[in-house]
Amino acid sequence: MTPYVDGELPAADRDLVAEHVRVCAPCHSRVAAEQAVRTLIHARKTAFTATCAPESLRAKCRGVARLKPSRDVDVNDVARRRPAGAGADPRVSGATAVTWRARLAPFALAASLVLVVGGAFVYQITDKSARVMAAELTADHVKCFAMNRVLDTHEGATAVESSMISGFGWQMHLPDEPARAGLELVGARPCLYGEGKIAHIMYRHQGRPVSLYMLPNASRSRELVEVLGHQAAIWCVGNRTFVLISREPKREVEQMASFVQASLR
Repeated sequence: MTPYVDGELPAADRDLVAEHVRVCAPCHSRVAAEQAVRTLIHARKTAFTATCAPESLRAKCRGVARLKPSRDVDVNDVARRRPAGAGADPRVSGATAVTWRARLAPFALAASLVLVVGGAFVYQITDKSARVMAAELTADHVKCFAMNRVLDTHEGATAVESSMISGFGWQMHLPDEPARAGLELVGARPCLYGEGKIAHIMYRHQGRPVSLYMLPNASRSRELVEVLGHQAAIWCVGNRTFVLISREPKREVEQMASFVQASLR
């Protein structure tokens, strides 16, 4: 996908890939993640060229560079080669884990690059920085839902609320009856961002991924920005900034954001 994202394909090939990406959710997610990296690096170009990267950033980049897809194991092929009565092959039991790790590697690499670069510099409160923040969170949104699609994990409201208290000291209550807004709770996880952690609550809206991020000790102006084919609604309550991200029409995202803001306690 990298030649496509970098604009290096001939026009005919690019049109074919674009048509495939339009209908293939995994490929669309990978393209979005790689585009997020490009957007972020371009936005930080001046800062990159002005100073030498600190050793801490170099160490993080070296760690990211070591991320390599694991070789998939063909379970059926292993089973065919085992003698009758020989028992289970240990490779078969680990094959599923190896396979999903390999499938997640591109998402993890792209999102890790976004977070590494994002953590290297301090944001200024500008319109541009809001768009960059949205791009970083969109990359994380894509990565987390790609992982969830493979792992198929779900959490209930009680578990999510408990994790927000233990992880962030945030005594919150999720919206009651989210189905009224077409929302289904998927779960939550802490995500690395900048120099600390942020809360990531995952929903599906009529089957489509929706992310709600809470950034503690941060203040942003209310706005709605479009980035990487997604809409990001941003608002602030007290010393917490909230960002709702989805690849849905602007009106739908505004309605979801209004529902969450009015219902989240």
